[in-house]
Amino acid sequence: MAEKNTTRIDKWLWAVRIYKTRSIATEACAGGKVKIDGNTVKASRLVRKGDIIQVQKRVIKYDYKVLKIAEKRMGAKLVRDFMEDLTPDEELEKLKTSKSLPHQT
Repeated sequence: MAEKNTTRIDKWLWAVRIYKTRSIATEACAGGKVKIDGNTVKASRLVRKGDIIQVQKRVIKYDYKVLKIAEKRMGAKLVRDFMEDLTPDEELEKLKTSKSLPHQT
């Protein structure tokens, strides 16, 4: 079977385990939390090999490069074959900082 060249962004985000469900991935796209090459995208936007995807989750902006197209959800060990994590260390530090702050009620 030939490898597909494109798939929907919401489907790809779910397949590579960035979001737990496809509907959450769709909502993130609708909410402006997903960008491809700096442009906010709809869930139906087609993703291609080489695209740079930026995903906003809480206080962090994750950056991923598409290495392969995925349409079916995969095991966590296979994810690294389909995407490269380009998230800057400064963004990951935000996560550590936010976890160490006390929660206010």
